[in-house]
Amino acid sequence: MAFHNDHDINFMINIYSNSNQTALYFFCQNIINLNNTVIITGDFNIRDSDWDPYVYHYSIHTDDLITIIDSLDLEFFLPSNPSPTKFVDNL
Repeated sequence: MAFHNDHDINFMINIYSNSNQTALYFFCQNIINLNNTVIITGDFNIRDSDWDPYVYHYSIHTDDLITIIDSLDLEFFLPSNPSPTKFVDNL
């Protein structure tokens, strides 16, 4: 979604990255084209102990996500009510 602020175009991006991290890799390769992004939300499909108390490992994809956030001069916020980021499929 894009919106105008005076003469600037700003972007709010909501994504879903599949288990192959397709969206994450797209962002990494196209970071130069994402200027004026004000917020990125969604499901990056990255299970990591930094934000999911039920995961006991660090994901290598977390580094790419943090690089994207830093490159766009955004801030990283953890959920205010931590809960599992993945649920069993057969419930």
